[in-house]
Amino acid sequence: MQIKWAIITTALAVGLIVACGDGSDDGPRPEAGDTAIPATATTVSTPTPAATPTAAPQPTPTPTTLPKVVVAPSPTAVTDKDGQKIPLFLTFGWKTDFTKHSIPLSEIMRGGPPRDGIPPIDDPKFISVSDAPDHLVDHEPVVTFESNGEAKAYPVSILMWHEIVNDEVGGLPISLTYCPLCNTAIVFDRRVGDRVLDFGTSGNLRNSDLIMWDRQTESWWQQITGEAIVGELTGTQLTFLPANMISWIDFKESFPDGQVLSRNTGHVRDYDRPPYTGYDSIDSKPFLYFGPLDDRLPAMERIVGIDVGETAVAYPFSMFQSVPVVNDRVDSQDVVIFYAPETRSAFQGRAEYEDNVVGSTSVFDPNLDGEKLTFEPRDGAIVDSKTGSEWNIFGQAVSGPLSGQSLRPVIHANHFWFAWRVFYPDTEVRAAELFGG
Repeated sequence: MQIKWAIITTALAVGLIVACGDGSDDGPRPEAGDTAIPATATTVSTPTPAATPTAAPQPTPTPTTLPKVVVAPSPTAVTDKDGQKIPLFLTFGWKTDFTKHSIPLSEIMRGGPPRDGIPPIDDPKFISVSDAPDHLVDHEPVVTFESNGEAKAYPVSILMWHEIVNDEVGGLPISLTYCPLCNTAIVFDRRVGDRVLDFGTSGNLRNSDLIMWDRQTESWWQQITGEAIVGELTGTQLTFLPANMISWIDFKESFPDGQVLSRNTGHVRDYDRPPYTGYDSIDSKPFLYFGPLDDRLPAMERIVGIDVGETAVAYPFSMFQSVPVVNDRVDSQDVVIFYAPETRSAFQGRAEYEDNVVGSTSVFDPNLDGEKLTFEPRDGAIVDSKTGSEWNIFGQAVSGPLSGQSLRPVIHANHFWFAWRVFYPDTEVRAAELFGG
């Protein structure tokens, strides 16, 4: 398949300005061959000489004071507290305190579009699930979040063009973020101390991952880690909130009273055509990433990433075809991973959805009312081995003795392997063989 994402990304980042002269002139000029005397003249009169005028006395010139011209100084590089020069391309137009940073600024690079050139959605509009538009495809991916009884779905086809949605769900102010270059869908509580921050896209990347900025302090934040890496709030950590990337049909069946993000975003975008078509091919190379690759898995393999305490673990999506339910423990946390096989890739247009199955996952704490449950696939369903109750991808018991009960979600990631590995370098990779696959 011809990969078009690099061309499209470049087109998004480039603006063309053409300045043209107006072609104006000072007036008509004689054509070649013209003479100074009209051709009709036959006689030339000799004028009578005039008297020579007496020159009038000229006043002595008074010195004139010219206005003072102030030349603006050329911009100079900012130097931080350690004497490190900060590149002008980073600082121009920003009020950020660049003397504060937790990472080498040399690791930051331009992504192409300027600040908020990929526009965040600050006033999201929603449609009820019961009135959902026809353009939503059953197995297309949506990022889901639930708080205080309110459930919302955000189609990835919209997130690819905007990357950040500043929203409030169940009274909780959140920023739902998505970096398509890393396939990182992460939800944060956007409260820091007594302030509620609003986030935008800085136009910069680090290790191919989105760098966000907040409008209150203009600090810069690494999306994957949720940490402020440059500016006044350097070192501040945002709170991760549990979210899933699940198929639309799973969401609408589980949350019939839920809402879905509308395409009425205030921006004109072709939400049927992703800007990075085909980028998630397993044979693709990471874009704008120049670090080492860990060959334990293909760079573009989707993984379930879990980070607990001092332990980070990655489960490749390829293992779930043989082991659709995984019972495990990461550090001090018991986990169970559910896999739904039919979710499609968001990196294809509408016509290709049916041919690009990638699946989706969710992660939960298997302990319920003080008792640890063990889960298994059975006849295409997920059941707990103790009661035989059936559970859906959202960790809800939908039938059996435990019907109506819900498991507590565990924060996890569905990143591309290269993106998870660069931020969690000591990650263990767990294979299907460990779980009977």
